[in-house]
Amino acid sequence: MTWTTRPRSDIGDLAAIEAGQGPLVVLLHGVGLRAEAWGAQIDALSSAGYRVLCLDMPGHGESPFRDPIGLEGYARPVSELLTEPVVLVGHSMGALIALNIAASGHEHVRGVAALNAVYRRSPESRQAVLSRAAALDDTGTNDPTATLQRWFGGKPSQESAACSRWLKEANPAGYKAAYTVFAESDGLADSQLAQIECPALFVTGEEEPNSTPRMSRDMARLAPKGQAEVIADAAHMMPMTHPFEVNSSLLRFVRRCLP
Repeated sequence: MTWTTRPRSDIGDLAAIEAGQGPLVVLLHGVGLRAEAWGAQIDALSSAGYRVLCLDMPGHGESPFRDPIGLEGYARPVSELLTEPVVLVGHSMGALIALNIAASGHEHVRGVAALNAVYRRSPESRQAVLSRAAALDDTGTNDPTATLQRWFGGKPSQESAACSRWLKEANPAGYKAAYTVFAESDGLADSQLAQIECPALFVTGEEEPNSTPRMSRDMARLAPKGQAEVIADAAHMMPMTHPFEVNSSLLRFVRRCLP
């Protein structure tokens, strides 16, 4: 598919793509990206009878940067928008935000799906991501080459080109702030995962080196209603690179939570 810019609405302090009618599904993207990264999921879910609200993280897409403090600073403006039954779906940093809201016991969250979520990084991985965060420039455009190499293996594609554009367009201060929170987080605490009372789906790619299948399985074991799925031959950007498999998994889960 093509990854063209879609119209936005202002929802609270955040910009969002809205599509479809029906029970609510909220999609939360990862660091450096924007709501369009969920393009394939927006189309699939809205066509299946759901209202999709796809938010731009602060300092990303068309959402202004207001310097949120810590993971809770990113979770709070999303949590405040949830006034009806909802399934939260997050990718990478968005997965941390979605899990944080679900673990808080929010009354309207009926299910949470965490795609490529991190949990208990190895010391080497933790140091690497902290070093990448420290190296980011919060005043000028950052070179996306290394990021695209990790995500796509350096192979040219429409998906890689779109991510390159989004990474360059992200507010530099917003990008660094979000990446720093992501780097400093080692996933939710075990006690938080155990507090997620709604169904929780943890999905990652078989070839994902940083949010590994082991991480998803470990989180699923801690969540009372957790389940883990691993998508074959996929890596970090599987919502874009493996849309059929991701959409099939999400639709099964959403239908279970919002029948």
